[in-house]
Amino acid sequence: MTSVALLVDVFGRVRDLARRVVEGLSEEELATRPNDRTNTIAWLVWHLTRIQDSHVADLAETEEVWASLGWADRFGLPFDRAATGYGHGPDEVARVRPSGALLVGYHDAVYERTIGFVRSLRDGDLDRIVDESWDPPVSLGVRLVSVLSDDLQHVGQSAYVRGLIRSR
Repeated sequence: MTSVALLVDVFGRVRDLARRVVEGLSEEELATRPNDRTNTIAWLVWHLTRIQDSHVADLAETEEVWASLGWADRFGLPFDRAATGYGHGPDEVARVRPSGALLVGYHDAVYERTIGFVRSLRDGDLDRIVDESWDPPVSLGVRLVSVLSDDLQHVGQSAYVRGLIRSR
């Protein structure tokens, strides 16, 4: 298996997990919080998708799916269009209340863009430095792994919240 094939596989797993977490939940359940300071499933899935969209667009030197394919308008969130959820507090989290279909649709669109980019890569491309502001500088491969790490953590958190909701 090549590095690129491995990345394609893991991004596919994130997509499948995000779909399973959202599946069958009402908008109210997606916006449920275990307490008033925790994240909702809606916010977590939106945020992990925004981060993936933002980072992959930067790496691929393309526009984000969020803006270029009209997802920002469909979500209608009261944030700056560039917002990814980074630094959001409880009040902002509470404002993210999309349907499951909207969350999955946006994630699927970002997944397709991501996989198209990743499939265009060769193993040697993963060593290309994409961010010199860190020590050591960040390579393309490390940035993609960072995105996947963030995705997997947030989709796991979403699954945990789903379990809490469904156990009530």
